[in-house]
Amino acid sequence: MTDRDLLTLPATELAALVGAGQVTSLELVELALARIAALDAGLGAFVEVDDAGARAMAAEVTAGDARPLAGVPVAVKANRAVTGLRLTCGSSLMRDVRAGHDHNAVRRLRGAGAIVVGTTAMPEWGILPVTEGTRNPWDPTRTPGGSSGGSAAAVAAGMVPFAHGNDGGGSLRIPAACCGLVGLKPQRGRVSHAPEIGEQFLVQDGVLTRTVAETAALLDVLAGTEPGDASWAPPPSEPFAAAAARDPGRLRIAMTWSPSLGDVPVDPDCVTAVTETGLLLEGLGHEVVLADPPWGGEGLLDLFAALFGPAVSSQIAAAGMLAGREPTEADMEPLSWWVWRRAKALDSVSASLAAVRMQTLARAVVTWAQPYDAILCPTLAESPLPLGTIDPFGPEPARTFSRGAEFTPFTAISNVTGSPAISLPLAVHPDGLPLGIQLVGRPAGEGPLLALAAQLEAARPWSDRRVQSRIPYETGVENRPWPT
Repeated sequence: MTDRDLLTLPATELAALVGAGQVTSLELVELALARIAALDAGLGAFVEVDDAGARAMAAEVTAGDARPLAGVPVAVKANRAVTGLRLTCGSSLMRDVRAGHDHNAVRRLRGAGAIVVGTTAMPEWGILPVTEGTRNPWDPTRTPGGSSGGSAAAVAAGMVPFAHGNDGGGSLRIPAACCGLVGLKPQRGRVSHAPEIGEQFLVQDGVLTRTVAETAALLDVLAGTEPGDASWAPPPSEPFAAAAARDPGRLRIAMTWSPSLGDVPVDPDCVTAVTETGLLLEGLGHEVVLADPPWGGEGLLDLFAALFGPAVSSQIAAAGMLAGREPTEADMEPLSWWVWRRAKALDSVSASLAAVRMQTLARAVVTWAQPYDAILCPTLAESPLPLGTIDPFGPEPARTFSRGAEFTPFTAISNVTGSPAISLPLAVHPDGLPLGIQLVGRPAGEGPLLALAAQLEAARPWSDRRVQSRIPYETGVENRPWPT
């Protein structure tokens, strides 16, 4: 018997315990709900908690259930539809909208047996890499990152064993780095955007977890096409969980700390963490080469904004349709209003040209990377920022947007190329906060990327790091031992 907390076990292990009758789904859900009730007033991770719905669904899960996530509680980011729950996208414009269906990612998680306990906080429309209404469990004066910040805080604080999120410019990897978790952005087209749209150039859905093996198993649950998809990633040759368990072999890895946005300052401790990881990889038998990728330079931010802005504004327009009126300045934060007006001022020819230029850049980067099996770089350029550093209500929205990019100059390029990328909590900043390391894989190469990540995890484990003891208020919830 051990005092290790049940809700910090991988979801697949919890499902196995439920299936074996060693713990019930209702016990797991009750523990998650008690944790949320005790902690969330101080952390602000959740938008809505579905106590009654979660209990009812958990009561239907019985011993012998062989589904891979049988009875395991999960939280869903509030920009994906969960039947009956508020679909806010972090915006007051959608505060009263309740979903009438499940998004594909939610449907697949439920189909695998997971129990949705609630929806999680995010910055308005997912624009910023911080979630200002949510605190980082490692240090409640710091950001948990964004835009999947509520999901990351919920997992790091032990409220749920894993959580859903998505990534359009780093929105899984950024909060993973801030909160000491694993965050994988899958290959473009790996997870369907059904039933709403057929494809999305920048965004992919995924999860925030504590281990690489768990991330791989959950990708097996989420991955796959749906009728009506306009494009999709080529299917893997084997399950991602099996690929992650393989020896990656000897790889050639490009190492860089050159940010993709030009001359952006990078914390020397982030550089040190990358070089130490490079030495670790060499010790594991890999060839590590210092490189200078053609990331995009100083013009990348404007080019990315020209593509990202219309994508966000399409959400805002759809929200206006649901509200039955044109969105106004009073409906959104100053930053969102700036993005909305900027996108509306962009003519169709300019928008199409931005997309072509993005695709040209993506091809150049992927072509440059062909001699390498992976790229090693920081996830972030700084330690998790103090709350308020990036203020969506600030007087200069353009500066707010660029400040977010300075914090995260290594993540968006993988959304442009579409290639898989993963943040690993391999290091600890001198201030005691987690420090993420990023690996970018070959196109459609999640399997080999996960195998390399798992090798690093085995060489320098992180899963025993616990955040609960550092939360500066009583939880009121005792850790329940998990069965031997």
